[in-house]
Amino acid sequence: MANPLEFLTQVRAEAAKVTWPSRRETLITTALVIVMVIVASIFFVSVDQALRMIVTFILSLVH
Repeated sequence: MANPLEFLTQVRAEAAKVTWPSRRETLITTALVIVMVIVASIFFVSVDQALRMIVTFILSLVH
C-alpha cells in the first residue's frame, strides 16, 4: 500500500490527464438530456393513458 503523500501525488497526476468538457458542450448535453426526459415523459404518459382506456373498456364489457 502506498503512503498517503504518494497516493495524493498520483491522484493529482491522474486528475491532470482528465479532459473536461467546455461550457458549451456541457450546456448542449444538458439541453439534450432535458429534451429526452420530456420526450420520454410524454411517451410514457401516452402509453399509460392508452392502457388505462383499454383496461377500462375491457372492464366495462364485463359488467
